[in-house]
Amino acid sequence: MEERLQKILSARGVASRRAAEAYLEAGRVTVNGHPAKIGDRADPERDEIRVDGRPLPSLDRRTYVMLNKPRGYVTTLSDEKGRRTVAQLVEGCGARVWPVGRLDLDSEGLLILTDDGALTQNLLHPSHEVQKEYHVWVEGDVAAALPVLRGPLSLDGVPLHPARVEVLGPGQLSVTIHEGRNRQVRRMCAAAGLKVRRLRRVREGSLTLGNLKVGCWRHLTEDELSQLLEGHTKSSV
Repeated sequence: MEERLQKILSARGVASRRAAEAYLEAGRVTVNGHPAKIGDRADPERDEIRVDGRPLPSLDRRTYVMLNKPRGYVTTLSDEKGRRTVAQLVEGCGARVWPVGRLDLDSEGLLILTDDGALTQNLLHPSHEVQKEYHVWVEGDVAAALPVLRGPLSLDGVPLHPARVEVLGPGQLSVTIHEGRNRQVRRMCAAAGLKVRRLRRVREGSLTLGNLKVGCWRHLTEDELSQLLEGHTKSSV
């Protein structure tokens, strides 16, 4: 199936769509031996697409990484303000990977990075309803906040799925949500009268952070990858 070249290059992990457009403008991309330009379309199954004379990476060579993101890093591949990015932490993984979803600058914990465009899109689609569990350290009246956090809430006029909220200790909660709206857990806590001091994601779907050290990454195991791909397949049927 024909698609725009910048989309193909992004899905194959060669470059972001914006960077792919720069590649096309610079004449670095050819299709069947001819220079390509922005707006051109091709079929990667039929056409020979090359970047700097090299063929595109095969679809079956994918990289799946789990990172324990520290606070103080932005969840992007580059940052115009010069802030530290999660891409810098996984430079040694052997592929150009991108984050699946976000953790804001002040949040930490489990972050999946991959070069699998199809899986990324599927995991981020609202219909997939991937559970995300956070450990949250808060200040305020927790007892009064619990009914609010567990009850019907909405953000930006959009109703949220009921969250599962458990007390782990004094001033510490476990909050499990289905969506991934911008700063959702922090905004939920603010609506319940709580101030978040620290927020760490410890689980996403079947994946758990475990004892992975802050700032470190590892490749997903075969079992972890199978569970991710199984969920991807089911939701695509």
